[in-house]
Amino acid sequence: MFSGIVQGAGRVQKITSKKNYISIEISAPKNFNKKLKKGASISVNGVCLTSLDSGQKKLKFDVINETLSKTNIGKLKKGSLVNLERSITASTEIGGHLMSGHIHFSGRVEKILTKNTNKDLQIKFPRKYKEYIFEKGYIGLNGCSLTLGKVNKDSFYVHLIPETLAVTNLDGLKKGSLVNIEIDQNTIAIVETVKNSLAAQKS
Repeated sequence: MFSGIVQGAGRVQKITSKKNYISIEISAPKNFNKKLKKGASISVNGVCLTSLDSGQKKLKFDVINETLSKTNIGKLKKGSLVNLERSITASTEIGGHLMSGHIHFSGRVEKILTKNTNKDLQIKFPRKYKEYIFEKGYIGLNGCSLTLGKVNKDSFYVHLIPETLAVTNLDGLKKGSLVNIEIDQNTIAIVETVKNSLAAQKS
């Protein structure tokens, strides 16, 4: 599990294509890999990946085709910046919201509005997820825990403050960029519970 508070951005150093997956190497921010163990879970652009070793030189991961088809990991190139977060522990302060690292879909940046030192992003999403996305709810965007702004029928807005722009890769997004989206699991559970309850009352 993750908190959605990105600890820093890493840079892709190497990508190797294999038969049914890719191998990727990422340079990590200072002290990010401290006491990292082989098999540890790391959020990379919001995607939960398993560390292949202790990450002393580079963070190394294998990414299967299923993950590549649903996320923006397959669009990465050498030199790309990715958001990184270590998995939470019992003593972790959770400043965002709990995230699993299981991406629901990739959204596309439709519009970027710059307001002084802040930015507003408009993100397009598949309409089938509309019932889980509403204003003031939580959303995971490239691994960042954010609060939803205005929600339209197939797009939503998020508001980015200078701290988020400085620590993450969201400042480098452009119109047309793909971002990994994880819907809040609590929201899904509540919506599904209400739907099932209403269905039971009608039967």
